[in-house]
Order: sequence, then C-alpha cells, then structure tokens
Amino acid sequence: MNSLYSIAAFVFVLGVLVFVHEFGHFLVARWLGVRVITFSVGFGPKLFSFRRGDTEYAISILPLGGYVKMAGENPDDPQTGARDEFMSRPKWDRFRILLAGPVMNIILSVGLMWVVLAQGAQVPVFLDAPVDIGVVEKGSPAQRGGITPGDRIIKVGSMGVASWDQFFMAIGARAGRDVPITLLRQGRETVVSVHPEAKTRMRVGDIGVLPDVHPSIRSVTGNSPAEKAGIKAGDIVLALNGDPITFSGQLSAGIRKFPERPITLRVSRAGTELDITATPRREGSVGVIGVGILDPFKVVQPGIFEALQLSVSKNVEFSGQIVQVLGGLFTRETSPSQLMGPVAIAQMSGEQAAAGWIALFAFMASLSLNLGLLNLLPIPVLDGGHIFIMAVEGLVRRDFSFKVKERLLLAGFVMLMMLMVTVVFNDLSRFAWFERLIPGGK
Repeated sequence: MNSLYSIAAFVFVLGVLVFVHEFGHFLVARWLGVRVITFSVGFGPKLFSFRRGDTEYAISILPLGGYVKMAGENPDDPQTGARDEFMSRPKWDRFRILLAGPVMNIILSVGLMWVVLAQGAQVPVFLDAPVDIGVVEKGSPAQRGGITPGDRIIKVGSMGVASWDQFFMAIGARAGRDVPITLLRQGRETVVSVHPEAKTRMRVGDIGVLPDVHPSIRSVTGNSPAEKAGIKAGDIVLALNGDPITFSGQLSAGIRKFPERPITLRVSRAGTELDITATPRREGSVGVIGVGILDPFKVVQPGIFEALQLSVSKNVEFSGQIVQVLGGLFTRETSPSQLMGPVAIAQMSGEQAAAGWIALFAFMASLSLNLGLLNLLPIPVLDGGHIFIMAVEGLVRRDFSFKVKERLLLAGFVMLMMLMVTVVFNDLSRFAWFERLIPGGK
C-alpha cells in the first residue's frame, strides 16, 4: 500500500512538473506561430490521446518526462520552409521557445513556494543565524578535524555559508569527501579538513556540529517525577548526565534510556544554572519524567506580498546553491552519491504527500527549480544544449551540418544515460538488500 501511495504521489508530482515544462514550450511556440504536432506528458506508447486542430494531445505510458513535437523541429524532418516550421523561424524565436520550458518550471517553483510561505510556519530560531558552533559531538568528523565549540564556520569548500540553513545544504552534498572548512576562531581565519559521514538513507553529509540552542520545559505534569524533583515550566535544559542537549528529541531519547534510574539535568532558570536529579518512572520499557518539551522556534507569518518577495529571494538563493552543488560535481567537491533518481523521488513524494499538501508543495517547488535549472545545462538533448548550439552557430555565423548536430545529440544522449545509470544505482544502493548484492557490501 505504501509503495502504491508513493507511486501515485510520484506520478502526480512528476506529471505536474512535466506538464508545466512542456506547456511553456507549447505556449510560446503557438504564440510565435509555430505548428505543434504533438503535446505529450510522458514517453513511449500513448495511453490516451485526442486531437484538436493541428495538435494531438496525449498521455504516454512512461511518466519520466514529456515532449512537444513541432513541425520541422529536427534537421532530418521534412522541411518546406513554411513559417509555421520551427527551423524556419529566426534564432531569436527558437531561443524563446526553448527557454520557455525551464522558465515555466522556475515560475512554478516561485508560485508553489509563495503558497507555502503565505501559510506561515514555525521555524527553528537558529536556521538563519551565523554558523556558531555550540556543540561538537564526540567521535564526530568535526571533532577529528579539530573544530571546537565557539568556532564560526564561514565556508564549506569553496562555498560561503552565512547561516545554518546554507551550511546544512553545503555539507549535506559532500558526504564521503574530504572537505576544507574555513573557520573564524578568536577573530582569525583557519582552515581544517573534515570527512562528512553519510547519514540517513539519502546519504546526507554530516560532520557532527550543532548550534548553541537548547530546548525548554513547556509543561510539568502534576505529581510526576519532574515535579517532585523541582523541575519547572520555563527551565532551559542544557545537559543530561553531562552530555549537552541541543534539541528536544535528544532530551526525550536520553530520558527514555533510564527507567527507574536517576538522571541529572542541568537547567538554566532566570539566568542561573542548576543541577536537578530526577528518577524517570518506568512506562513499558522506557523512562518518562512527565514534562512537555519545546524546541526554540519563531513564528513566521508574512503577508501575501511579503510571501511573494520571500519566495523570489528564496528561489534566487536556492538557485545559487544548486549551481554551486552542480559545479562541485565537476570539481569533485560534491559526491555523485547525492544525486537522486526516480526511485528516491518516488519515496520522497509519498512521504511528503503523507505529511500534507504544504510539505508536498514545498517538495514540488524544490524539484521544479532543480528541473528548470538542470534543463538549462549546455548538454545536447536538453533545452540548454540546443540553446548552446544556436549560440555557437550565431558566433561563427553559420549553421552546423546535420552530421555535426547528430553527433552532438548522440554525445548528449550518452551523457544523460550515464547520469541515469548513476542516479538509479544511487537509489538502489539506499536499500539494504541491494547493498548485500554489491561485492564488498554489508
């Protein structure tokens, strides 16, 4: 059932993104007077189609893309020189038609993120704060690399990071790579090398550093171990048995480990630090002390126009980070294992859909932005590749021969197939059963 749910969510997500992309090509082509022969969402045999005017509209069996087939689009298509043929149009017109698909994906990303941000949200207070290290986890890559509490991270590899949000994205894409980290330590810059570990099934890079924040006690249950020990609502929990506590999940997990055994909480109350000993009572196999715990959040509730401005700025910021991560694939700063294919996207589509339409829209916005930018890469077969070929033709003031274009498109197709093999392998290697099939796998 979960698999079917993920597949249905995946088909919906990708269907919307592909439709919007191809609709951009279709809309501008029709506006410029280019005849569209086929508008298809999906590849392969057609499941459903109908004709209206000169155009056949279809839904095809493979939902991994789509296409708009225009009259005279390819050099080997019959060419009559009519103005409604793609190759008969000036380069400026062809450029606009090709650019329209990626632009529509970017517009969709802005629109979806606008809707998400307009709902308002509770966000961690530290996300947009500088990357000031509060905790370095024991045995972590950060500790081995010499990072200490009080350091401020300002650069991951060649990527500047001004906030924890940017840091998580930068380090998350570099699992399994030696990464130079630039720190500010006592006013001086220093560079250390760390080797981020792959965490979660998505193999997100992590070096084991946490911000200087702590959860607080929201409520205390009457006659509970917490009340008997003197814990009060409003207390900020700094440590449990001497181990620093940053998030509520850490505190809950720590308490659960000690049923009927004393624990010591260090709390801050009105600016004074106190050590309080409490004995969790046993509930099943875990310990509880009867408290509600709250992470430090802030409420963001922008107005409609403020949400639009915020969406545009977020998309600009994310675009820069995506470009840097893609560039890192060529400089080997970014691990190819971070690339996700259809299997991982299907899983995440199901998870986000289960979390609600706001989470799904946010995920779709991210995918749409990635799709728009990836299609602008100068790789033959992609929109960006066709644009690049036209730009070079314009510079040399002559069109390439059919054979040259055919070879360029073949090279682009081979590159895409290699990329597809890589991302599918990445997807499958996230499953334990597949790892066991790999020589040397666990």
